[in-house]
Amino acid sequence: MQHNGSMRARVGAAVAAATVVVTALCGTGVAAAAPVAPAAPAAPASGIVGAPTLIAHTKEGDVAYREVGAGSPILLVMGHGGSMDAWAPAFVDALAAHHTVVVFDNAGVGETSALPGPLTVPAMAEQTSALVSALRLRQPTVLGWSLGGMLAQALAVRHPGQVGRLGLASTQAGTGQSLPIPPAAAAALDSPNPAVVLSVLFPPDQLAAARAYAEEIGRYPGFYGVSDAVKAEQTAAVQQWMAGADREGQELGRIHVPVLVADGASDALDPAANAAILADSLRCAHVLLYPDAGHAFLFQDAGQFAATVDAFAS
Repeated sequence: MQHNGSMRARVGAAVAAATVVVTALCGTGVAAAAPVAPAAPAAPASGIVGAPTLIAHTKEGDVAYREVGAGSPILLVMGHGGSMDAWAPAFVDALAAHHTVVVFDNAGVGETSALPGPLTVPAMAEQTSALVSALRLRQPTVLGWSLGGMLAQALAVRHPGQVGRLGLASTQAGTGQSLPIPPAAAAALDSPNPAVVLSVLFPPDQLAAARAYAEEIGRYPGFYGVSDAVKAEQTAAVQQWMAGADREGQELGRIHVPVLVADGASDALDPAANAAILADSLRCAHVLLYPDAGHAFLFQDAGQFAATVDAFAS
């Protein structure tokens, strides 16, 4: 595992300058990001919006999921307060042009079984592992957003044979070293007002991107979210992970697969410097930061990021 303080400082400087950087923590230093090809053509018109919700009966309870596309598998792991319906259809369908994409609901969300309390990141990762086994996914690329990125890390530590590549979007290490989530931003994320939630996911000057995302997820029939009780459990699980209280968070150096760490340079929830802190805890990770983008950078810059994930997963 590498611990390179000067690397972290250089990434911080790049964030301050609002430039896109790729940080390769494998001896190659900081370099400008290479141009990314446009996203592949979207999947057929029905895509993920028309995919039925299925139930996998696993040893960790029922897990509700949807599947679209064909090719090497990509498993998308949702973050705090989100259901499957929070994945922007255009982003999922772009990935499904070349891959089998599976989305699912975390514990206690939608038709997925709740887990015995208290809810923890490792427990949710174990339920995710049971889904991978039930669907016979062969070493999928696992892309986790926010809380989903924590689950993805724990999954890779607990079940290394189940993860082919690891994508970590807008998320934090479980070492106890990450910069904290600003309380006002955390409160905004849990607001019952969708406009307030969007305001913390996108920078103030990206209102058009926020509206486009809201319209995208509004395409799902019967859109649903997460109960306040489950949100509270998820918040406690995030706090425990970030405090370094979960064993898996202290063992990130055991992850041996290629890792992509990505975030928006203007993330109001997860300070962008956490990307370097997370990568510092891994054997070999590439850090990609998007300028003038926030926690939901993967939807704000969906075409570019989908193309990046497509190439990474291939």
